[in-house]
Amino acid sequence: MASIDAWRALRTYARPSVVIGGFTEAAWISAHLLLYPLGTRNELTVRPHLRLDDLGPSVRSRLVDDIDNAGTPVLLVHGLVDNRSVFTVLRRALRRRGFGHVLTLNYSIFTQDVRLAARELSAAVEKLCDRTGHDRIHIIGHSLGGLIARYYVQRLGGDERVAHLVTLGTPHGGTAWSRLAPRWLSAASIVTQLRPDSPVLRELEQAAPGFRTSILAVYSDLDQLVVPSRAARCEHPDLGAINVMVHGVGHMSLPVDPRVARLVADQLRLPDRAQLPVRR
Repeated sequence: MASIDAWRALRTYARPSVVIGGFTEAAWISAHLLLYPLGTRNELTVRPHLRLDDLGPSVRSRLVDDIDNAGTPVLLVHGLVDNRSVFTVLRRALRRRGFGHVLTLNYSIFTQDVRLAARELSAAVEKLCDRTGHDRIHIIGHSLGGLIARYYVQRLGGDERVAHLVTLGTPHGGTAWSRLAPRWLSAASIVTQLRPDSPVLRELEQAAPGFRTSILAVYSDLDQLVVPSRAARCEHPDLGAINVMVHGVGHMSLPVDPRVARLVADQLRLPDRAQLPVRR
């Protein structure tokens, strides 16, 4: 029996998509380490207006019919011990697709509480809405950034401000790796809040009647950090989230994968409170 299980595991990890995904993950992590120092500052500068002259004809034709939605600010929130450089590729992809205000938010790498980070996100969103004149924005969160954003929209009234929330590889159900953290690390660390039975995650299981934000949770079968991978699904009866799996994409590669960029762009183009068609 053990030999059969080993053979099945070998066949799974020897699939071309998995091998390619592994190489892509390693290459992106190497590139990300080089870009990391350039992403240490916030980027909340708002462009004065939406430009169409540097877009292709097909993109321009779509935007002319929905210029207001294209101008809605998109705020990117990074994951644990990371910064805005992880969104280098996705930010460019969204701008090429006509989204005029794609901004990034850095929170402290020493953050030890999802709730505190969510309150800081709330303040940043209010400032962004004040600067742009938009009542509602979109948020894309990678990994822990998605969990912080979900806490904000679900528990702090952020659904009044956020039309669409997209999470990429976010441990909505926690991750088994958090249980393996050394006692000295987990005693007073945000890692504790990523345990499947943590008080923060139990809080997010509470009812959320009248929830107003559309949620798309993108996850991967090759995610090395969210274990099991289904823990990156957003499962809550009141949120109505759409969960979409992409195959052969590592945790850090989710923000650079072209399929993910298309999913994100398609979601953000939908009307307020609308969702992509259900995909299993």
